[in-house]
Amino acid sequence: MRARRRRMERRPQHQRRLSKPVISVGNLSMGGTGKTPVVAAIAERLISAGYHPSILTRGYGREDALDGVVVINPQISRMSRNDQLPLLAQTGDEPMMLSRQVPGATVCVSPDRYLGGVLAEKLGCNVHILDDGFQHIELARQLDILVTTVGEIPNGRVIPMGRLREPMDAAARAHFLVVTDATAGAASAEAWTLGISQSCGSRRTLGAPVAVRDQGTGIGDQGVLAVAGIAHPERFVQSLRDGGWNVVDSMTFPDHHRYSAKDLEAIAAKMHSAGASAVFTTDKDAVRFDSPAPSFPLYRVPLEVKFDPPHALFESVKAVLG
Repeated sequence: MRARRRRMERRPQHQRRLSKPVISVGNLSMGGTGKTPVVAAIAERLISAGYHPSILTRGYGREDALDGVVVINPQISRMSRNDQLPLLAQTGDEPMMLSRQVPGATVCVSPDRYLGGVLAEKLGCNVHILDDGFQHIELARQLDILVTTVGEIPNGRVIPMGRLREPMDAAARAHFLVVTDATAGAASAEAWTLGISQSCGSRRTLGAPVAVRDQGTGIGDQGVLAVAGIAHPERFVQSLRDGGWNVVDSMTFPDHHRYSAKDLEAIAAKMHSAGASAVFTTDKDAVRFDSPAPSFPLYRVPLEVKFDPPHALFESVKAVLG
């Protein structure tokens, strides 16, 4: 990766460039840094400012990963080269989750992010958010946002000895650093260590549960079963408890796990044996419960993010929009 970066820096004319501004959000480590909520927050802010953003994503874990673009848009039922596969199989779970979280954004799923951006512009998008874009150096961007946690990069080691995709010195190429679960002061200290001039902290909190399948019984103060198939499922379980929910038991699965009929039977059995009234899961997991449909009361608990200071990140975004 270091050699690829140096070649591209010596020949920037080889980067492909879209007509509209590109804002990249990425990380140096594998999974679990809080990148996706930052993507959603930027998209929501752009929409509120009158922009029409696209989210350009590779679609990790999708079954149909050949060339082509899958578009998820409320005004467009779907665009795909293979209508025989369910949409989730063509996109992966995170693009579907983002499209539900930010219905005003156009989500383009393709290994060729440039091709996705060209199509997005034809559909009227006037700014792009490049999801997981820090290593996707083939596409030019106006703003590089790096998301991390305190100490993750300075104390990390490069794959295969650790979780870092690149050595620590690559971080200095970012324009802005977002440090998850950190204050503005802690984020500033982390940015100074990594050689990044601008930064903010972010705090993740759980929003109110949203019914995916509600049998009309309500939750009240009854017990719930927490189910998660994400990078750090224990964080979700603990966040529910911190939020005051009576989590009587939990079930965890690998990241991007596709729930089968057998899994649903096991979850239903666990819910009843634990005396839970409902199952709580993450936004990311909820899209993977669509088929087959569960028989038990299911709620998704959205992840919300607040920045410290509140406007620093968006001021940087605004500066590149012209």
